[in-house]
Amino acid sequence: MEAFLLSTGLVAIAEVGDKTQLLTMLLVARFRHPWIILAGVLTATIANHLVASAVGALVGDIFSGHWMKIVLGVGFIAFALWSLIPDKVDEDDAPKLGKRGVFITTVIAFFLAEMGDKTQVATVALAARFHTVFLVAAGTTAGMMLANAPAAFLSHRFAERIPLHLVRWFGAACYAVLGVWTLVKG
Repeated sequence: MEAFLLSTGLVAIAEVGDKTQLLTMLLVARFRHPWIILAGVLTATIANHLVASAVGALVGDIFSGHWMKIVLGVGFIAFALWSLIPDKVDEDDAPKLGKRGVFITTVIAFFLAEMGDKTQVATVALAARFHTVFLVAAGTTAGMMLANAPAAFLSHRFAERIPLHLVRWFGAACYAVLGVWTLVKG
């Protein structure tokens, strides 16, 4: 349960202000179908994070012991620093609707935007740390949805009021604590 809760919390915090959250807001602003867009986000996230979690668990099984603890601890501290860099999304990043529909467009755009994103990399690291594919993938997916659902429905009301720099610092602190905890406790 620790893997699920920690994965949920870390990704929910890290996702605030992330490019994929900005992409969700952009898609909702463009297509005006928040439920369909959230369904696309959920579908893309499940696929992306299951693969990332499986890779992480495999890496964690192959490379275990003292060196893996150091790599993971330093990796989480690097995520902390990465979290402090604000993400931006250009208007050109939003796909055109075309014939595929809002759902397919969202799935494709979101899946591609998540590739190499800090939440995907964190999913790999969390799965390597906890050695559980499904709990980590479920947790990171839940965290993604916790951050993106309000963005889809309330972004027009709260976008200017949320102090993103404070959220980034809080997320960075969470990753740094996890990194130090991994190095010390392992």
